[in-house]
Amino acid sequence: VQLQASGGGLVQPGGSIRLSCTASGFNLDAYTVAWFRQAPGKEREAVSVIHSQEGFTFYTESVRGRFTVSRDDAKNTVYLLMDNLKPEDTAVYYCAAPSYELRQYYGTEWQRFTTWGQGTLVTVSS
Repeated sequence: VQLQASGGGLVQPGGSIRLSCTASGFNLDAYTVAWFRQAPGKEREAVSVIHSQEGFTFYTESVRGRFTVSRDDAKNTVYLLMDNLKPEDTAVYYCAAPSYELRQYYGTEWQRFTTWGQGTLVTVSS
């Protein structure tokens, strides 16, 4: 049971980048998936959450209107499209899924998420 996060890199302010989170060993379509980020010297922050079946989505206020979370169940993948990036978006981004018992959990408490991708670094700089 694994999540693989990818797609990070260096992007200029105002640019865009898309992160991918691909699951192996389980069907991601049955699970809520969250994106978290952690910048140097800062606490981990929930960026976005997408529910498994109802399609509900959550965005933290600082990214609302700029980030879009989506899922492609055929590819067992969740995406985070990040537009109009700002330097303060620089962080390591992680995707995460809860345990099977909490697979429908729709919240932002990181302790509820037990399977984590390895993190992908996004650097926004000119």
